[in-house]
Amino acid sequence: MRTIFSAALLSLLAVGSTDAQTAGPDDTGTDDIVVTGEKSRRTVQETTTSVAVVTPARIRQENIQTIQDVYNRTANVGETYGAAGFTIRGINNAGVGGGGQADTATVYVDGAPIPGSALFGGPTDLWDIGQIEILRGPQSTIQGLNALAGAVVLTTRDASTTETSADARVLWSDQRDRTFSAALGGPIVADQLGIRLSAERRNDRGLIRNVTLGGYDDALRTLSLRGKLKWTPLALPGLEVQASYQRARRDGGYLYDNARTDVADFYDRRISTGNVRGRGRVEADIAVLNTGYDILPRLRLSSVTSFNRVSSHALADGDGGPVDSQRIDNLYRFRTWTQEVRLNYDGPRLSGVVGGWAYRRAGGLDANNRLNIATPVTSIVAQLRGSGFPATAATGLADRYAAALPRIPVAYTGAQPQLVRTAAFFADARYRVTDRLSLIAGVRLDHEENRYAAQALARFTGTLPDPATFGAPGTAPFLAVTAINRGVLALVANAASQGAGKTRRFDALLPKAGISIDWTSGLTTAISVQRAYRSGGSSANPARGLLVPYDPEYSWNYEASLRSRWFGGRLTLNANAFYVDWSAQQTNVFFGSSAYDYNTVNAGSSHLTGFEVEASGRVASGVEAYASLGHVRTRFDRFTVPSGSTTSLDLTGSEFPYAARWTLAGGVDARAGSIVGNVNASYRSAVFTETGVMQGSRRLPGRTIVNARIGRDVRDWTLFVFARNLFDAQYEQYTFQSGDRAILGDPQTFGLGAELHL
Repeated sequence: MRTIFSAALLSLLAVGSTDAQTAGPDDTGTDDIVVTGEKSRRTVQETTTSVAVVTPARIRQENIQTIQDVYNRTANVGETYGAAGFTIRGINNAGVGGGGQADTATVYVDGAPIPGSALFGGPTDLWDIGQIEILRGPQSTIQGLNALAGAVVLTTRDASTTETSADARVLWSDQRDRTFSAALGGPIVADQLGIRLSAERRNDRGLIRNVTLGGYDDALRTLSLRGKLKWTPLALPGLEVQASYQRARRDGGYLYDNARTDVADFYDRRISTGNVRGRGRVEADIAVLNTGYDILPRLRLSSVTSFNRVSSHALADGDGGPVDSQRIDNLYRFRTWTQEVRLNYDGPRLSGVVGGWAYRRAGGLDANNRLNIATPVTSIVAQLRGSGFPATAATGLADRYAAALPRIPVAYTGAQPQLVRTAAFFADARYRVTDRLSLIAGVRLDHEENRYAAQALARFTGTLPDPATFGAPGTAPFLAVTAINRGVLALVANAASQGAGKTRRFDALLPKAGISIDWTSGLTTAISVQRAYRSGGSSANPARGLLVPYDPEYSWNYEASLRSRWFGGRLTLNANAFYVDWSAQQTNVFFGSSAYDYNTVNAGSSHLTGFEVEASGRVASGVEAYASLGHVRTRFDRFTVPSGSTTSLDLTGSEFPYAARWTLAGGVDARAGSIVGNVNASYRSAVFTETGVMQGSRRLPGRTIVNARIGRDVRDWTLFVFARNLFDAQYEQYTFQSGDRAILGDPQTFGLGAELHL
C-alpha cells in the first residue's frame, strides 16, 4: 500500500509546472479575519476574548475532516473520549462533576445551537465551511445559556449574488474511508439573489472487527445536504436576507467504539466481542433565517431565527462480551427554536450591541436498557446485623448470597421529557475614552424556566437464590434469605416512578467589565472580569424513582489579553491568561442502596488558572508557520456532600477529567511553484479520565500526533497525498475499569485526494 502512495506522490511531483500558480500560501495573518461569535464584527486583533479561528484555507491545508480534528489542534481545547465530547480550558462541555442537565459549552451551526447528545455525529461536518471560531472562556453575557466554559461557532459558506463557483473533493484512504463532496453556487438574479448548494457523502469501513457478529463495529456512513439563499434587493439598499437549511444523517458506531486489549498487538488487530452491534444514528434538520438592515451608515438592525430538530439513537453492548447481559439503548429527541433581535452600532468612540433573545427546547430521553446492579453486600450485612445476626455470621451469609446472585439483572425502561424556555436581554459595548484607552462593559439579564420529568419501569429479570439452599425451612438462614429476596425485589421496584415532574425558575444577572489600552498600532492589552452561569434543574434518582432539585452554579472569570503584531506585520503574537473561581458545582453523589442510588447536588467548588499563546507569521518567501501553546491547572477546592450521602469519594484536591495541563500545536505551510505542502503536529499532556483521590490510577499518558499533506496545485485543481498520525503514535483515549477494553486513538493512515475549485 505504501508503494502505491509513493508512486502517486512521485507522479504528482513529476508533472511540469508551466501552469503553476505563483501566489504564495494563504495569508495566515489575522487583520482580515472577522470574529462574529460575540454578535459584533471585530477582527481577531480587536477581540479581547481568547478566540481560535480556523479558516477554509487551514482546513484545506491540513486536510481537516472533523470538528474533533479542530479540537485536538487548538490550545486548551481537546476531545474527551471518542467523539463523545470536548473540553475548553479543562472544562468538559457536559460539566466536570457528572451532574446537571445543562451544558457548559455549546456548538452553534449558522446560529442554531446543537444539543450536546448529538455532537458525536451531528451536523458538524467541515465541508463548505466559511469559518470556525472557538471562544475560550465564558460567553454567558453574549451567548447566555450553556456557555460557562465557552462556545464553538461554525459558519457555513454564504451564497453569492455576484460570482458563480463550483467546488468538489474526493478523499480515499488505505483504511477504506471514502469521502465525496461537491458544492455549486451563484447568482439567480444578478446582484440581488444568490444560491449555494452543497453535499457530502462519507463511507468508512471501520477499524474494529467484531469477531462475534462479523463486520466492523465502527463502520460509518454520513450524508450532509445544505442549501443557502442570499437576497439583497436593489429596491431596499442595506437589506440582506439569508436563509439556510441543512439536513445531516449519520449512521455508524456508538458514541465511542472500544477494542479488546487482552489480545496480542491490539493496536494493529482491533477486535471486539460484543453480541450487540453498537450503533449511533443522528438525524438533524436545521433551518435558519438571518435578516439584517442598515438603518444608518453605522447602525444595523439584525434578526436571527433558528429551528432545529435533532434525534440521536445510541445503542451499545454494556458488558462488551458475547453474552447478552447488558444493553444500553437510548433515544434522544429535541426540537429547539431561537429568536434573537439585536441592534449594532459602530461609531468612532462608542461601539457595541444590544439585543433580546428567546429560546425554547423541548424533547428528552427514551431509554430501554438492560442493566446489571452489583449485589449490595454491605447493605445485606447491615440488614442481617439489624435482625440479630452476629457480625461473622452476617458477613458469611451475605457473601454466600452474593456468590449465588453476584449481579441483579434489571430491565429498565424510562422517559425523561424536558422543556426549557429562556428569555434574555443583553448588551455589550466599548467606549473609547482616549485614542488609546477604551472601557469595556456588558450585562445580561437571563430568565429561565425548565421542566424536567421522569417516568420509569424497572423489572427483575433473573432468578432469585432458593432459600432452601441456605437452610431448612423455618431456620434463621432460610428466613433471612427470604427477606433478602424481598429486599432485592423492593430495590428494583423502587426504581419505578410515575411520571413526576418539577418546574424550576431561575434569574441570573451576568455583568462584564474591563479596560483595553492600545499602546501602539500593533500592541494592545486588556483586562476583564465577568460572571458566568450554568442553570439548575431537577435530577432523577434512578434507584428511588425521585426527582431532586439542584441549584445553578456560577463562576467569576478574570482575564488578561495581549494582541500584537511585529516586524512590520510579518509576525502575529496573541495571548490570554485567566483565573476562574467556580462555586456550587453540580455533582452526582450516592446514597447507598445500590450503584444507581444517586442524584445531582451542589457539592463542589474549584478554581482554574492558565493561559493560551498563539503565533503565526511568514518565515520566508512561500513559507508560513503557526503555533499555539495552552496551559491550564484545575483543582477542586472543596467538596461538601449532603447528610445521608454514602459517597466516600472526596473530590477535594483532584483535577478535572480530561484537563490536559499542556497542549501544543503548530504547522508549516510551504509552496514551491505548483507544489504545496503542510506538516502539522499536536501534543496533549497526560490526562486523568476520572475525578477523586484515586484518579492517579486513571491516568492516560501524553501523546503527539503528526500529520502531513503534499500535492500539486494548478489553477483550478489540486492533487495531493496525505498522512494522518504519520508516525503511528499508539495511545488510548479511555481505559475501561475491567482493564480488557479501551477506546483507542486513530492509527497511521495514508490517503489520496483531489479537489476542483472553479
